[in-house]
Amino acid sequence: MRFILSLLTWYHRETIGTRLFTWRKGVKVGEDEQGNVFYRNRDDSRRWVIFNGEPEASRVSPDWHGWLHHTFDNSPADAPLAHKPWEKPHQDNLTGTPLAYAPAGSLRQSKPADRRDYEAWQPE
Repeated sequence: MRFILSLLTWYHRETIGTRLFTWRKGVKVGEDEQGNVFYRNRDDSRRWVIFNGEPEASRVSPDWHGWLHHTFDNSPADAPLAHKPWEKPHQDNLTGTPLAYAPAGSLRQSKPADRRDYEAWQPE
């Protein structure tokens, strides 16, 4: 089924073209915590990722993002970046999901906000 989906669609993992290019010219560099696999070609002029599941760019951690865009020469698998104690773990973009941030007063909140601090303007 995966093979047929890769022939017909681009949004189920990699396409058949990407799969063939990876098979012929790809050198596996490493994997991240989510199971995404990162590749480069032999002369390191191209770098790409094969997503584990939905191909969503926000699922790439900042460490691997820097490597993909040639910010770092060494991959996080070879030379992990030092993290500060105040850094939060990487999180996918939750926009459009039930877990997305909804401020007080948002229509998506389960209970309406208490608006005693607000007075509607009345023309005189």
